[in-house]
Amino acid sequence: MAFTSAVITFPGSNCDRDMAVAVEQVCGGTVHRVWHGDADLPDGLDFIALPGGFSYGDYLRSGAMAARSPVMQAVVRAAERGVAVLGVCNGFQVLTEAGLLPGALMRNAGIRFVCRDVKLTVENAQSLFTAGYTADQQITIPVAHHDGNYFADDQTLDRIEGEGRVAFRYAEPVNGSARNIAGVLNDRGNVLGMMPHPERMIEAAQGGTDGRALFESVVRDLVNA
Repeated sequence: MAFTSAVITFPGSNCDRDMAVAVEQVCGGTVHRVWHGDADLPDGLDFIALPGGFSYGDYLRSGAMAARSPVMQAVVRAAERGVAVLGVCNGFQVLTEAGLLPGALMRNAGIRFVCRDVKLTVENAQSLFTAGYTADQQITIPVAHHDGNYFADDQTLDRIEGEGRVAFRYAEPVNGSARNIAGVLNDRGNVLGMMPHPERMIEAAQGGTDGRALFESVVRDLVNA
């Protein structure tokens, strides 16, 4: 089975090529580059990635305008069919604004842009995206964001924690995120949003390979299926 994926580009995306290269190198197969104004996605997709950046200049709220782009209606339909969807950084913001994930991303505590490698703890090692890790494993992944402060009400936080939908947690405070949450899954487990950039840690030349297992997990699960 050939692995077929798509990387969405919005006006202001700046990590779309990084994401496409990572998916191509780790997962292989065909990587379609899709413009936000397209109403449809290519047929037969296994995986969709929403990359980092500053879509629409982060006007209104980060990700709010991109979530209303024509292509996002197709992304929502694909997610509802069970297609794997990964949103990284701005992509995470878009997924929350589109209603595919709970919560919201607010300005970092201290209102400072954070750009550095951070330690993450793998909270759920049984999902489509995280099966290549072990529970409680600590990994190093870079962050680069100004609006990565994850917020949800206590009831929502309790629910996603209880359902095992916290995929990654910061090992120490980074941006003020509630309960140090760094990555969240949807209830079906086929949509993951995370602020850290796994596509920037897939080969030794980047300083580490801790992000590689995420992409390997996806392709292994889908191809074996």
